Amino acid sequence: MPQIQDTNAKDYLGKPLIFADIFNYFLYDGEQIIVPDALKEMDPTELTVIHGKETIPIQRLRDLLKLFTIKTDGDVFYVLLGLEAQTDIHHAMPVRNMLYDGLQYMEQVRQAADAHDALKDHQGITPGEFLSKFYRTDRLTPVITLTLCLSPADWDAPRSLHEMMNVPDNRLLDFIANYKLNLVSPANLEQTDFDKFRSELREVLMYIKHSDDKEGLRKLLQEEKKFTSLSRDAVSLLNAVTKTGIKYNEDEEEVNVCKAIEDMMNDAKSAGREEGRNKGREEGRKEGREEGREEGREEG
Repeated sequence: MPQIQDTNAKDYLGKPLIFADIFNYFLYDGEQIIVPDALKEMDPTELTVIHGKETIPIQRLRDLLKLFTIKTDGDVFYVLLGLEAQTDIHHAMPVRNMLYDGLQYMEQVRQAADAHDALKDHQGITPGEFLSKFYRTDRLTPVITLTLCLSPADWDAPRSLHEMMNVPDNRLLDFIANYKLNLVSPANLEQTDFDKFRSELREVLMYIKHSDDKEGLRKLLQEEKKFTSLSRDAVSLLNAVTKTGIKYNEDEEEVNVCKAIEDMMNDAKSAGREEGRNKGREEGRKEGREEGREEGREEG
């Protein structure tokens, strides 16, 4: 993803309200389970070290990572939520996200080992626990990584690790670990899906879905009244990922996208009429010069 698109996407999607909205849609079918205030920003850098003949650091930078705290029946439960924004179709996304998750789990194992070393609680542990430094009572925090497509195109890339392989003997697939891609793509969303969103992300994704369809976009802007007051940040993201070029005042917090698009269309029509007039005048002058030269030849 180009840098300007990447920055716009991270800034916008990282807002707690927007971040919670996309995960509430995907995980809970729109039910408001994830509360924005319950999200804690985490370092998106996944870093681990492989030991062998040499020490090799591996580092991958996620787009966004937040910790979600769930309280049920007096117990506290934690989940790490990772979000990857893609404006282009990534054909190796299952491997990429699997690596992010794997590095996160390896980091959790390392932290558990560091905690045991600091506490010096090695008394009574088994040889296996001593070797792994991950005790039978230790638990990992689950990681859910979601890919959000910011393109109107159909996601025609693999959605699982198995789809990236060519295994003639299907019996082997039962023994090959799979990784399923969690994906939200506007092209595959229906109106009933959009209505499960509770923030303006609904309008953002609807706009992206129709951004390559002028007639569809015009109809959408006419029917959806909320486009009269999208946040400036939402419009900035739309400009970055759809190249629409919606003009707005930097001092305004909300943008009337309907009016902005209408003004753009009127400006384009005016420019087209002016270009036509200029072309007509130029052709008229050209014909006049041709006639003048023809008359000169006849007189000669």
